[in-house]
Amino acid sequence: MSFDVLCLRPEVDFTRAGVTPPAGLTIAYRRPDDFELAALIKGVRALVIPAVGGKLPGSLFESGQVKLVQVTGAGVDRVDEAAMKKLGIAVANVPGGSNSAVAEYAVGCAIVLLRRLTWSDMEIRDANYVSFRGRMVADNLPGLEGLTVGVVGMGTVGLAVAEAFHRFGCRIVYFDPTPRDADAARIGASYLPLEDLLKTADIVTLHMPLLPQTRSMIGVRQFSLMKPGAVLIQASRGGVVNEAALITHLISGRLGGAAIDVYATEPPDPDNPLFSLEGEAARRVLFTPHIAGVTRQSSANLFREAWANVERVLVRGEAPLNRVY
Repeated sequence: MSFDVLCLRPEVDFTRAGVTPPAGLTIAYRRPDDFELAALIKGVRALVIPAVGGKLPGSLFESGQVKLVQVTGAGVDRVDEAAMKKLGIAVANVPGGSNSAVAEYAVGCAIVLLRRLTWSDMEIRDANYVSFRGRMVADNLPGLEGLTVGVVGMGTVGLAVAEAFHRFGCRIVYFDPTPRDADAARIGASYLPLEDLLKTADIVTLHMPLLPQTRSMIGVRQFSLMKPGAVLIQASRGGVVNEAALITHLISGRLGGAAIDVYATEPPDPDNPLFSLEGEAARRVLFTPHIAGVTRQSSANLFREAWANVERVLVRGEAPLNRVY
């Protein structure tokens, strides 16, 4: 049987979000490691993929009839840009569909880290209630109001994160290769060069794509510039942060805490040194499995927009929206 669309997400992802793919299109749902993958791609007109996953070699698309690669999220780094451009295959994403979810994640993690909520949970389980409560009071831990939040990457996601922190009474500073003066003005956000932002911010939250110029953009020097006790929210792409440098600054205690949602390699190796941190360094870090943008609501938004774009191209013969390549 031939198919119109090959989807590398399970069908249940869509049904439990209440999203129905376009009627009239035949769709094959397969795992990314399916042995028939190469043959199936050759015969379909569109490929639907999650933003998170392994790189898809450009050779998979040669001598085929794929018109559109539709990502059910914002990130397109698993697609071979050069190959898609050479073959004339459109690659489209869904920008902004998970903005609210990422904003909730960033604010929630900042509160957890600044107020040591998971750390105190572990101390209480170790029967250290009295001593750790005394330490928390003595350390005069801050809430969000009045703190300076540095947003690195002021695209649609970064702006949503900035707006969320602004609602909690935070001062916003931001760095982006393309200053967003009009958007920033609405919340009184100020542009700063990256180094000045790192010196200024109590909370640094990352929302940059992974590009050659952003790989390890937060490394030894950048961590050394951050204010003692500042916290880092890493919800962009794993390669943006140098993990060895992060470990060093967690161990030293200079970094107040870090929420890590993305990793240099995903899924991360169980032997990743981040997971071997001990003592207070381990208690300053919060690990999550690349789910900052994943909620029931955000998934429904992303899936609806993705399938609407597939229908637009395959059924109506129109150009795709949100074409990246």
